[in-house]
Amino acid sequence: MSLKKEPDEGITFDTFMEGVWRQNPVFVMVLGMCPTLAVTVSAVNAVSMGVATLFVLVSSCLLVSLIRNLVPKEVRIATYIVIIATFVTLVDYIIQAVSLSLYEALGAFIQLIVVNCIILGRAEAHASKNPPLKAVINAMGMGIGFTIGLLALGATREILGAGKLFGFSLFGEHFQPWVVMVLPPGGFFVLGGWLLLFSFMRSRSEKGAAHE
Repeated sequence: MSLKKEPDEGITFDTFMEGVWRQNPVFVMVLGMCPTLAVTVSAVNAVSMGVATLFVLVSSCLLVSLIRNLVPKEVRIATYIVIIATFVTLVDYIIQAVSLSLYEALGAFIQLIVVNCIILGRAEAHASKNPPLKAVINAMGMGIGFTIGLLALGATREILGAGKLFGFSLFGEHFQPWVVMVLPPGGFFVLGGWLLLFSFMRSRSEKGAAHE
């Protein structure tokens, strides 16, 4: 007896992978560049910002989807911003309680999650038009895709700029770090390199699919 894939499973997987690969916020849509370039001087900072954004994104989209039929169209954007700001405030206090040094490293970019166009865009374009499960899965894909993008930049900059990864030395005391990688220009250099690589991979994938 063969097992057939349920239609909902395909929809769920496609909804999730939209943010992870096809519409990756960093490498495809090039959104949220302010925190992407500012906090990715280390892998720890990158993952922390990614997880914080993921939590706010999923929680906000879930709540927006649940109340989508109750909010008047005239005040929907203001309502979404209030919802997002509430979860950002919660994340802000949690990070302060867990690690004050991490909170200081991330700085004002935690509060700026409120105006991150990834979150507001998902709330307006997807969560407000879809049921909770689909909204959450799409938000998870976008959040994980954003975290992957931050980690790719943060890990590259930390390895080249400090010879470390997550604070652990990789090359010993004789390694000569590329100081530019932990400076603002390094963020642009690394981002450009990853965008080029991601574009090449997507192009190869599309050509392969076309030949099948």
